[in-house]
Amino acid sequence: MAARMKERFQSEVTPALMQKFNYKSVMQVPKIEKIVINMGVGEAVSNSKVMDNAVEDMQKISGQKPVITRSKKAIAGFRLRENVPIGVKVTLRGERMYYFLDKLFNISLPRVRDFRGVSTKSFDGRGNYTLGLKEQLIFPEIEYDKIDKVRGMDIVIVTTAKSDEEARELLTQLGMPFAK
Repeated sequence: MAARMKERFQSEVTPALMQKFNYKSVMQVPKIEKIVINMGVGEAVSNSKVMDNAVEDMQKISGQKPVITRSKKAIAGFRLRENVPIGVKVTLRGERMYYFLDKLFNISLPRVRDFRGVSTKSFDGRGNYTLGLKEQLIFPEIEYDKIDKVRGMDIVIVTTAKSDEEARELLTQLGMPFAK
């Protein structure tokens, strides 16, 4: 599945982007560099068992062991001390990245309730795209009966594109379901 997406990138997407943006070299064509999946687990401050479940869910979704993120400073208003676990994140590259993208575009996103496409306004101005999901249930690896709490996550797709227009075209060519 991942090999199919990578092969499609080289055979179809690269020539289409070269023609549209008048690139002289194949090396100028934007590529996807990495995907960072981040899940904030604020309730882990009071209950450490929640963090274990979040790590397990993230590992099933990404196919890679996540890193536990810790608070950098104490914030009394949130009852947060320094160096307390508050989230998990995974950085995907290479084969796993393409596999995850294929699964996200073709299986998971269409399972979102009332899905009409993802927003075209979530680019950061430098060619990176951020997607927020409200629940982890849309991924086929997560079993509905085994989850303790519905958690959202942020998915950041980092590209080598110089502008949002180039990145949008790259993601569209790869099959990202943008809203019309």
